[in-house]
Amino acid sequence: MSVSDETAVSEGIILSDAAAEKVKSLLDQEGRDDLALRVAVQPGGCSGLRYQLFFDERSLDGDVVKDFGGVKVVTDRMSAPYLSGASIDFVDTIEKQGFTIDNPNATGSCACGDSFH
Repeated sequence: MSVSDETAVSEGIILSDAAAEKVKSLLDQEGRDDLALRVAVQPGGCSGLRYQLFFDERSLDGDVVKDFGGVKVVTDRMSAPYLSGASIDFVDTIEKQGFTIDNPNATGSCACGDSFH
């Protein structure tokens, strides 16, 4: 992701090029073009809130939808304030593989790595 891409998106979730490519690849494997990547925060985790990432075909009232090169990222209106400015990347190294979320709104974290408050 270039600096200009990051500054152009001042609100909402930022999806890196690597993450967008991985999501697109997964959707191609599923053979579906009607799904979006839904990102939400749910109660739970050791710090009070945890992230959820999943493919969704639903459109909920108040959804915030962003398009990253043909990949739709959807956030429900309750989760959107917690995720504003958060960036999602995809890491594929020997140590780990998966999506990572860097959220400037997270004031704390815990060892499980997927919750915040």
